[in-house]
Amino acid sequence: MMMIPRRNSFDLWEDFFKDPFFNTNESKVMRTDIKEDDNNYNIIIDLPGYEKEDIKVDIEDGYLNVTATMNNSKDESNKKFVRRERYFGECSRSFYVGDVIKSEDIKASFKNGTLNLEIPKKEEIEQKDEKKYINID
Repeated sequence: MMMIPRRNSFDLWEDFFKDPFFNTNESKVMRTDIKEDDNNYNIIIDLPGYEKEDIKVDIEDGYLNVTATMNNSKDESNKKFVRRERYFGECSRSFYVGDVIKSEDIKASFKNGTLNLEIPKKEEIEQKDEKKYINID
């Protein structure tokens, strides 16, 4: 007996939503929630199937960058896939946090496939020049 996914001969809605216009390849997107309290922002990112060693978090030019890499070499069997929906490769997200946030300010934890980042709220120190008027003759 061979296991093959069942497919109706004609399904208008399924065919319609398989159009590339609707295909956003959601499997590559890191599903993220951002919460806020009085002192912090909490970024919660779902990364099921990833190990802590697969995840890199850095700050560059005011952006918090999260990159996760999973390769398919973890599945070392010689079995042929009938259908493959899980994503293998690299995915990333970036969040603007400003220039006053440094890497040592951020607390990060990873448990049960969920990455939690706690970012303190800091006021951006703006150096505004005094308004200078131009004389009109």
